[in-house]
Amino acid sequence: MKRGTPYKRVLLKLSGEALAGDAGYGIDTDVLGVIASEIKEIHDQGVEIGIVLGGGNIFRGIKGATEGMDRASADYMGMLATVLNCLALQDALEREGVHTRVQSAIEMQELAEPYIRRKAVRHLEKNRVVIFGGGTGNPYFTTDTTAALRAMEIGSEVVIKATKVDGVYDADPNKDPKAKKFSNLTYIEVLQRGLKVMDSTAISLCMDNQLPIIVFNLSERGALRRVIQGEAVGTLVHSAEN
Repeated sequence: MKRGTPYKRVLLKLSGEALAGDAGYGIDTDVLGVIASEIKEIHDQGVEIGIVLGGGNIFRGIKGATEGMDRASADYMGMLATVLNCLALQDALEREGVHTRVQSAIEMQELAEPYIRRKAVRHLEKNRVVIFGGGTGNPYFTTDTTAALRAMEIGSEVVIKATKVDGVYDADPNKDPKAKKFSNLTYIEVLQRGLKVMDSTAISLCMDNQLPIIVFNLSERGALRRVIQGEAVGTLVHSAEN
């Protein structure tokens, strides 16, 4: 689907750091409330929303591995951190009156439903927001890859990645005032330039299935609504044919 056309079903990728606010660690309830209100705005427009959350505000598996932990064990700890974030976002959304379901790739029946694709799609059809926790359920895969995978499984039209900058640049705009922002990129350009959009596995999954990615600034009020409406917000990553 090209820009200019409103999206009906989307997969929103949120980093764990987005929930931490300026503190950089843990969960800032004020920030969480703002994110929930932004999601409620598009939910009230009838958009079907799946959400994948990272866990870097609590624990990042690859960091634990670099500090001597077994990589698989560290990644499982990171997956548990994503579930904590999912439960926090679920609470914030339901306080906004938005019905949600948390599905986890790691079974924990007292806290979340197990991830079942057909059940997730059914929840979306009933206008419930579905929050996917536990990553893919496997170590060595990031939540970026989880976002690409879940987006394809639920039939999302786009992956919307929320960041702290208003798109993809050729350098860090916070450090380089001459950094150039891209309005459009192809998957191949992202991979060849080594741009930090999503990890290479996620980009390749999206490329193989021609699933577009939009990168935008979550902290800009109303930006998510504008993305959903098809406005030219942030950076669009797509196939060369589109």
